[in-house]
Amino acid sequence: MKLHLFYIISLIFCASVLAQQDPQYTQYIYNMSTVNPAYVKDQPGVISGGLLYRNQWQGIEGAPKTANAFINFPTKRNVELSINYVRDEIGDAISVTNDFANIDFAYITQISSGLKLAYGLKAGFNSLNINALDSNVSDDPAFNQKISESSITFGVGLFLYGDRFYAGLSAPNVLPQKASIRNISVSEKATHLYGIAGYVYEFSEKSKLKPSIVAQQVIGSPFSFSTNLNYLYANKFEIGASYRFKESVSAIAGFQATQNIRLGYAYDYSLNDFNTLGNGSHEIIITFDFDLLSLGKNYVSPRFY
Repeated sequence: MKLHLFYIISLIFCASVLAQQDPQYTQYIYNMSTVNPAYVKDQPGVISGGLLYRNQWQGIEGAPKTANAFINFPTKRNVELSINYVRDEIGDAISVTNDFANIDFAYITQISSGLKLAYGLKAGFNSLNINALDSNVSDDPAFNQKISESSITFGVGLFLYGDRFYAGLSAPNVLPQKASIRNISVSEKATHLYGIAGYVYEFSEKSKLKPSIVAQQVIGSPFSFSTNLNYLYANKFEIGASYRFKESVSAIAGFQATQNIRLGYAYDYSLNDFNTLGNGSHEIIITFDFDLLSLGKNYVSPRFY
């Protein structure tokens, strides 16, 4: 019983810290605005968005579950807005939920004939909720309550891109955040710094290779990164693999179901102790692109990132 209780409390403690970190996904290349507010589609008239669901460490009771809804739309020729909503849930007896809601503003500048630079700002809020009232430790004064902490987020970013490559730097939230139970800190977030880069190698009209990388530095924590390599055939079928430093390896598959809708799936295999406790992590994503104003028909250089 003591071991079981220790495991629950340890999992919740780790989760409450992770819940305050910026969201990370295996299929991050399909919603890079989560880490960089300057990310743009730059396709006039095209509204893009999607839904993502991640079930982490399946088989472990109370393991994290994450849902993400996002949309990107141009407002002027050189201005784009993005809206992201993320909900993280973890825990069983002790429930921890975290809601992120952000809006991004990106301004695009032309710096050469084939090169553009976007400047981005992110603003929003986070809401962290911890409920231990229904748990078997609720008789402990430290856990016999339900707490809710809200905080403002503000981030900045740069995104340099051409027809076949991109690179970006960002800090999605530069404001400190902290949550406590009876003056005991259970979550404290440091500033996250991100670097992203990718390229599209076109071997033929039907074959494209898409390597990418995202590097993360949390102030006061070790450096981390994820690499990704996808192969796209006929602009419709996609397979790939990903490696997250000292954490997991992943298999990725995608399918362009219709002209406007794409489906994707990723399976993560943990390289740490969680691979003996659970059955890996599953992630599904649905993305869409709709040319509501019929302006995108004149866009002769489609984007593959």
